[in-house]
Amino acid sequence: MRVGTYKGHVIAVLLRDEHCPPHVHVAGKDWDARFRFSFLDGDVELWDVDPERRRPSGAVLEGIRQTLRQRHYLARARRIWWEKLQTVCLDNHSWDWEADEVVPGLVIRRGVYVIASARHDVAGRRTILNLVRAPGSVEIEL
Repeated sequence: MRVGTYKGHVIAVLLRDEHCPPHVHVAGKDWDARFRFSFLDGDVELWDVDPERRRPSGAVLEGIRQTLRQRHYLARARRIWWEKLQTVCLDNHSWDWEADEVVPGLVIRRGVYVIASARHDVAGRRTILNLVRAPGSVEIEL
């Protein structure tokens, strides 16, 4: 599904056989690129370009990245991903209560809680984490 465009390049979330981490696809004439995004913050990063030998200029890739970082495009990408795939890709991760951040993997130590479930609130533009045996849930404003 189309998220937006940058200089004629369509930025889209593909829905067939999609997988974590959350990302969009951009097809050029001779190349395809993927950009990762998050349900935790506004970061967007280039994931890969295929084939690498046909990689477009850094300015084109950065322009696409900056376009996707715009609040309305990122919100649309998140909405499409959540509504169609029903995941924010935080399964099998943990939350460090004191550091206020996700810890990769299932970590067992004081102040770190396993993420039991996570969901995206499209209307509220937030991610909600339900944690195992934690003092409460976590709401991350986007």
